[in-house]
Amino acid sequence: MKTVAVVTATRAEYSMLIPLIRAIYEDVDLQLELLVTGTHLSHKHDYTIRDIEADGFPIAQSIPILSEDNTEYGISLTMANALKGFADCFRSCRPDMLVMSGDRTETLAIACAAMNERIPIGHIHGGEVTAGAVDDCVRHALSKMGYLHFTSTELYRKRVIQLGESPERVFCVGSLGTENILHAPLLSEEDIRREIGIPSGAPYAVVTFHPVTLEQSVAEQVGELCAAMEKCGEFYYVITEANADAGGDIVNETLRNFVAGHKNTFFVANLGMVRYLSAVKYARFVLGNSSSGIIEAPVLGTPTVNIGDRQSGRMMAKTIVNCQPVKDDIVKAIDQAVQMDHIASYEYGDGTTSGKIVEIIKDFLLHDKINLKKGFYDIGFKPENQ
Repeated sequence: MKTVAVVTATRAEYSMLIPLIRAIYEDVDLQLELLVTGTHLSHKHDYTIRDIEADGFPIAQSIPILSEDNTEYGISLTMANALKGFADCFRSCRPDMLVMSGDRTETLAIACAAMNERIPIGHIHGGEVTAGAVDDCVRHALSKMGYLHFTSTELYRKRVIQLGESPERVFCVGSLGTENILHAPLLSEEDIRREIGIPSGAPYAVVTFHPVTLEQSVAEQVGELCAAMEKCGEFYYVITEANADAGGDIVNETLRNFVAGHKNTFFVANLGMVRYLSAVKYARFVLGNSSSGIIEAPVLGTPTVNIGDRQSGRMMAKTIVNCQPVKDDIVKAIDQAVQMDHIASYEYGDGTTSGKIVEIIKDFLLHDKINLKKGFYDIGFKPENQ
């Protein structure tokens, strides 16, 4: 039996990983080692390790890494804590493979610890582009540190190969987010309205706005968002907390202050996967700059108003309206979104992603196919010294 470690550091990431965690946990040839860290262990961020425990997955280790703030310096301290904490983790309990998703800075530090221990990394969601955030270079760095690559589209698969990764180790498997939507037992509209407190019959939107880490105008941008919501006061706004990136505290404080003065709003740190997807399903539109508006909302047919450059570069469905982080542009985009039909689109796979990933991991681990001397795959030419 081979041990596969899965690391999760945020509520959104965990929600996305659930079908894969379950598939590994239930496979007779694999032993799940679930490593919980980041905001899951923070009471400030709703201590979401409780959600993992409630789902019944055994937690191998919980590793606290967060610094006291999310300034640029604080993010660096979190990365340093992650490097040390996971170096200790891997020294005492070395898995046969480490699986991680996406593009977060603490994940980069965790990957460094795994690399130093010669632990092969399976990376999910490589090859994507988000030009407005530091996540972009972090994601590509993780791809270079990874051994197996699980991309959500064929275009992204080609990008990972362009980074020099061999095609035999890069697989287009679709998105786990799509799988969640197609298989999760979502609540009825009546139930989700009652659970969250959305007034019966009121048109509503789900709002998630994260700091744009390559721009310095976080306060100004979230202020423009608040001004647009105030202008479009006919909607009820379900607002979820920003992530722990630099500037996240500013976003959350501004939104909480806005909610305090507006009865048609509700602020929540964490809805959980089922309640979040259920809320999105019946919303008139999704508002903000989260990847969930690009990947998950279109599968449910819900239009998205995507603000600014944070998701710039991703493949986008026709139900996504892009706009600048300026009140008037946001208002125009909302007007356009509410006139759209709710038609589902499937840009990111058919909902069978977790099974594909597990079978690929098993093929490499059980048949001793892993050779960490992976080399660099050149496209279109042969280097002179070969």
